[in-house]
Amino acid sequence: MTSPTSTTPTSTVTDWPVRATALTDELTAAGKLTSPAWRAAVEAVPRHVFVPEFYVYRDGRMITVAASDPTTSGEWQEQVYSNTALVTKIGQDEPGGPPVFLSSSSTPGLMTRMVEALDVRDGNRVLEIGTGTGYNAALLCHRLGEARVYSVDVEPDLLETARIRLAELGYHPTLVAGDGAEGLAEHAPFDRIIATCSVPAIPWPWVDQARIGGVILTDIKVGLAAGNLVRLTRTAPDRAEGMFDAGQAAFMELRHTAGSPGRIPYARTPEDSPATESTTELDPRIPWSNPVVWFLAALRLGGHYRLGYTGGDPHHGPDAVSITTPEGSRAEITLATDHDDGHRVSETGPVRLWQHVEHAHQQWESAGRPGWPRLGLAVTPDTQTIYIDEPGNPLAGVS
Repeated sequence: MTSPTSTTPTSTVTDWPVRATALTDELTAAGKLTSPAWRAAVEAVPRHVFVPEFYVYRDGRMITVAASDPTTSGEWQEQVYSNTALVTKIGQDEPGGPPVFLSSSSTPGLMTRMVEALDVRDGNRVLEIGTGTGYNAALLCHRLGEARVYSVDVEPDLLETARIRLAELGYHPTLVAGDGAEGLAEHAPFDRIIATCSVPAIPWPWVDQARIGGVILTDIKVGLAAGNLVRLTRTAPDRAEGMFDAGQAAFMELRHTAGSPGRIPYARTPEDSPATESTTELDPRIPWSNPVVWFLAALRLGGHYRLGYTGGDPHHGPDAVSITTPEGSRAEITLATDHDDGHRVSETGPVRLWQHVEHAHQQWESAGRPGWPRLGLAVTPDTQTIYIDEPGNPLAGVS
């Protein structure tokens, strides 16, 4: 399954300027758009040109919502100028398997929040990691001029479709198909680098290709729902550092090759495997509901794990929280407490996963219960370190 390659002329939505203005008003009211220059860009760039159709999951399957389909054109027209992320390319990681989201047009409010945080100045040269539909590149072209905009995407078909749609609007930025983690060394250095995908750690080529004083903005995700936007400044040839964003962000993971990523195999723990039983005072819902705690936990658990609920029934809900990792480790923590006000923990496999979560919670407590704005990241060629308030206060390492 792939995205379409056809273009849609601007005339298909005759009132698009009105809709684009309404979108900017909504984003401004929500505090996600404050700059007159970026407001002008959102009002001037027709989003529907870049998203002539998208996918939604409905009635147990993926369906296409398209401008060209009379049965869905009304829904398409409403959604394309809403503050909504739209899935634009899907695939399968195995024949007959569930769909995998490969690309999307991000929520406009997240786009504007990021480009404003990027703090571009007239004359800046910007590298975008993840061309996608090309809509964000068009906003950058409007703001800076096409000669200062560079974009790379791992999917060649997406890139060529974006090239056509950008050209339809008169924009001709430099677009390159390749692994975004490598950046674009042949066009470096850049004043700003913005990644519209998530990474488990900062690729060093991004730092190396930024000017001293240049800014890198990306979504650090070390695991499922574990991470946030971080804004780094290259302060020296061998160092970049900066703080995490106060809000939340969610992007698809950067892929190094085109197509669906391979499914990670999980070892099955034998039914008769010995279990370690213990109790914990930490409510298993707390780490999940606290983004910083879960981020610290994921740094210790590793990037690949599954979360879920077990037991229970439809009337009373689940009995326990579960965490599973590929090598066969598993932890189940009861939601209810026993007579000693503790939650029962049952663990199997080679790693005691819940200990990592408890350690992360203790780190957070000892650090004064920080929120995202107090967390920073320092990056060198050899290390990446999470710190509290300033680089001299290290908290955890990023592998």
